[in-house]
Amino acid sequence: MSKFRRGALLAAVSSAAFLAAAVSASAETLADAIALAYETNPTLQAQRASQRALDESVVQARASGYRPQISGAATAGWSKTDTPGGGGFVDTNGDGIPDTQVSSSSVERNSGGASISASQPIWTGGRAKSAVEASEADILAGRENLRRVEMTVLQTVIQAYVDVRRDMESLAIRQENVTVLQRALEEAQARFDVGEITRTDVAQAEARLSAAQAALAQAQAQLSISRANYAAAVGQNPTDLAPPPAIASLLPPTIEQAFDSAENNNPQLRAAEYTEQGSRARLSAAKADRLPSLAATGSLSFNGQLDPFEPDDYSRTITAGARLSVPIFTGGLTSSRIRAAAERNNADRISVETARRAALQQTTQAWSQTQAARASVTSNDSQVKAARIAAEGTREEQRVGLRTTLDVLNAEQEYRNAQLAYVSAQRDAYVASAALLAAAGQLDARYFAQVTPYDPAANTRKVSRSFGWVPWEPVIEAVDSIGVPQTTEKPLTATAPMATAPATPAE
Repeated sequence: MSKFRRGALLAAVSSAAFLAAAVSASAETLADAIALAYETNPTLQAQRASQRALDESVVQARASGYRPQISGAATAGWSKTDTPGGGGFVDTNGDGIPDTQVSSSSVERNSGGASISASQPIWTGGRAKSAVEASEADILAGRENLRRVEMTVLQTVIQAYVDVRRDMESLAIRQENVTVLQRALEEAQARFDVGEITRTDVAQAEARLSAAQAALAQAQAQLSISRANYAAAVGQNPTDLAPPPAIASLLPPTIEQAFDSAENNNPQLRAAEYTEQGSRARLSAAKADRLPSLAATGSLSFNGQLDPFEPDDYSRTITAGARLSVPIFTGGLTSSRIRAAAERNNADRISVETARRAALQQTTQAWSQTQAARASVTSNDSQVKAARIAAEGTREEQRVGLRTTLDVLNAEQEYRNAQLAYVSAQRDAYVASAALLAAAGQLDARYFAQVTPYDPAANTRKVSRSFGWVPWEPVIEAVDSIGVPQTTEKPLTATAPMATAPATPAE
């Protein structure tokens, strides 16, 4: 990361103290933050890249099971044979008398050749189709994991957004509290100077002011932390954040509908279901190891002298045939693999139920937290109104001698605490609502912002017709599909409209 980029992300620490007075030309919205994170978040980008890599597994399964494999080879050789003469004589004229001395000899030879061979699977007993189905199930499970990561990133962005807004409002409340207590201390000091109150009243005002200043420093630090979290999730520092859009219309209206949505759309549950389909296909592949396989083979080769090169003198060999492979005895290896695959499929089938229960548990928790947070927002709103009236009344009563300085300080503290509780309750309600959408499998960037959705299936379609596809592949696939379980994709159900215009701010 460049120094400039690092400085831009860490600027939150140094700028937090001035945030309350900062006003930007145009407020940043939650839609802006989500759109930026959807396009640039590194966690999301990495998961998309991993999914594209996973798409290649089905291409590899098809290439090894349905498509011809062609390979070529070329050879070149040179040899030299030296024969020592040893000084002996041989008969060269046939009269039985050796008359010529044999000297040493040396013979050089060279050769060259080229060959090309091809093999085309015809029937694999279902092995190839099972491998393809398992790869397709893995891809579908990977898409659900991508949806899960997208939802996690969206939850992180939403939480970071409302955290910054909460801490900005909390900082403003703390600053106002310090201002009010400073004024209260000045009034108490003035009244003490004329003998209306005691030194104890002044000390009480000083203590409350010191505590408020410490709380203000803590609020500034918390805002810096939230801004850093926002920068990490979104990719830029927050400016003046607008109120988030209302989210209530996106939520399931009843707990039963939330459960139905979770069972249909929860990404962890759907990923577990696809994983079970993949292990079922691998069990079929293990069983197919007991069956024969058939493939067509052929080769063409040329061999001759390399130097001098005379193509017409090269010998040519053409072969064609079929290879039938039948497993006869594997020492129990095939049966062991089948049993292992069956138990893995049993484990995955059990994991589906585990994921279902976890999804329903998450939905129940999120629903309960959402309902409690909404009730807390309503109660805290009433508390703020009542505490404001009480604080104003206490100050008026102090002026006529009916209340002490401590009464005023207590009423003011209750009012500020009520404001802070209301701000936190609003944040908690929004985060809980986002968690409910995620548990129900309905948290989608398109519900909040106008983004171009990333379609993982587009890359799958692209690579499936990449170089290497042959026109007779569907025929071989159809023959090899007999008795192989098919991978089925479960459709998603949408319960909320996509964003077509800027959403209205939340109340």
